[in-house]
Amino acid sequence: MKSRAAVLRGVGVDWEVTDVELDPPRAGEVLVKMAYAGICHSDEHFYTGDSVPSPDMEEMMRASGVPVPEWFPMLGGHEGSGIVESVGPEVKALKPGDHVAISFLPACGSCRWCASGYTYICDVGADLYSKAMTTDGTCRRHVSGPDGDEDLMAMMQVGTFSEYVVASERSLVKINDWIPLEAASLVSCGVTTGFGSGSVAAGTEPGDTVVVVGVGGIGMNAVQGAKVAGAKHIVAVDPNEFKREIAPTFGATHTAVDAGAALELVKDITWGVMADRVVLTPGVVPPDLVLTAMLLLRKGGTCVLTGMAKVSDLMVPLSLPDMVSSCKTLKGVLYGEMNPRDAMPKLLSMYEAGTIKLDELITKQYKLDDINEAMKDLRAGNNIRGVIAF
Repeated sequence: MKSRAAVLRGVGVDWEVTDVELDPPRAGEVLVKMAYAGICHSDEHFYTGDSVPSPDMEEMMRASGVPVPEWFPMLGGHEGSGIVESVGPEVKALKPGDHVAISFLPACGSCRWCASGYTYICDVGADLYSKAMTTDGTCRRHVSGPDGDEDLMAMMQVGTFSEYVVASERSLVKINDWIPLEAASLVSCGVTTGFGSGSVAAGTEPGDTVVVVGVGGIGMNAVQGAKVAGAKHIVAVDPNEFKREIAPTFGATHTAVDAGAALELVKDITWGVMADRVVLTPGVVPPDLVLTAMLLLRKGGTCVLTGMAKVSDLMVPLSLPDMVSSCKTLKGVLYGEMNPRDAMPKLLSMYEAGTIKLDELITKQYKLDDINEAMKDLRAGNNIRGVIAF
């Protein structure tokens, strides 16, 4: 079948809205009619090239035996919600008409990590940037190119910037059909990742002081996570005045224009003890920010690295004596260390109860044809979250 979709053909090239060809779902696969797709920085990183290795890096990867994906053409989008249109053989948990949120990380349920409760680092994630499906190793998505039809790599094996999505059942989470699909699209990635980063992954406890650096679609939810976890002080750090002004409505108690300015503020409100937790969620994490974030921490504190850095940034300045003598922790985090099949329904229940805000996160809706405008607004920091409405 044909589906209107947004395709990225290379670094620095505008998104192209075009018809793509989707094969019917095979065993273990599902066809979803999309309702909403979120605009997230992870897709932007491929436009800027921040997530694309240089030719030299790719050569190093091959020499080390690491497979190098064919990045382009890429069907974008990894956050969203929709309604099941049809299912392939052997699909057991979903049926046509079911409402689903997309999980940008699948969960096989049987690898070591899934079996021990860490589905957010499932082994299937190793194939997220393959053009072939994780179900049977064949391709399901195609687009016309200058040399004829080409197979498409779908972002995170889903590709939600499309009217229809063919994905593994493992990448879909059933939700209650009375939940607004607009709100459900947000727990697909941004809300779950951010909420978990500010609570579960950070280990936030009642009375803590938490600093969140970068309060966009991920960081604003880290603020909400810290609030629900019982933090006393929540400092929202962002150069964007609009985001600083709105942060208190999501739970921030203080704001700062940058991490350097937050140093004196945190020192003052904690009587010199410094922050219990620091969460890094800017659009792109510059290496120098890590050093400042570690200085913001108290003894025994934890710094959570959720935001992505440029793939070429291999060196980070750290004061190793300070890490050792002050027993500080720097940890990388995926999905906020939350298991999506459990976390998404739970967060939507909290939304229903009024414990967290979802509707207020959406600054603007776009049509699929306006994808490049949506990405420009993301770059400019105009939105907490923009969504494509199909």
